[in-house]
Amino acid sequence: MTIADVIRDADTRMSKAMDALHHNLNAVRTGRAAPSLIERIHVDYYGTTMPLNQLANISAPESRLLVVQPWDKGSMQPIEKAIQMSDLGLTPNNDGQVIRINIPTLTEERRKQMVKVVHSSVEESKVAVRNIRRDALQSAKTLMTKKEISEDDERRAQQELETLTKKYVDEAEKIGKAKEQEVLEV
Repeated sequence: MTIADVIRDADTRMSKAMDALHHNLNAVRTGRAAPSLIERIHVDYYGTTMPLNQLANISAPESRLLVVQPWDKGSMQPIEKAIQMSDLGLTPNNDGQVIRINIPTLTEERRKQMVKVVHSSVEESKVAVRNIRRDALQSAKTLMTKKEISEDDERRAQQELETLTKKYVDEAEKIGKAKEQEVLEV
């Protein structure tokens, strides 16, 4: 393993942390309807727990409406129950063919709660990036103690890892700010 491998691995892992942040923030409710809002709700279907997007087609035909069209009509009740039990505060309307979910406008208090969720997700991703940096620095230190690299190489690696960490922490902040504005948008 070389320093380049350590840095490349850290970069890849940090990039995946940003992907995970995007994925987590897609599930945070804003005033608009988005299929990603409910697609990860787990439904108990014939004794098996499955994500909603594996049981039904989810679409957003209007800005404040989600439509869930189950592939199996027998899954209507479990889907409806799972949506009601979720912490999203949504009320599904079942007409026997599809489940319609009106997305109400968020109250000011609920918006503030959602912003807190966004902040905690961003903070978690920044911690993940810093942990990746710590692991990479440890790998570089190990390479130096094994005399596979020089002290200068280790210092250069530290600088590169700091630059990389700053880049991804800033990106997490930017993603968080954008989502926060989306949540606060009336």
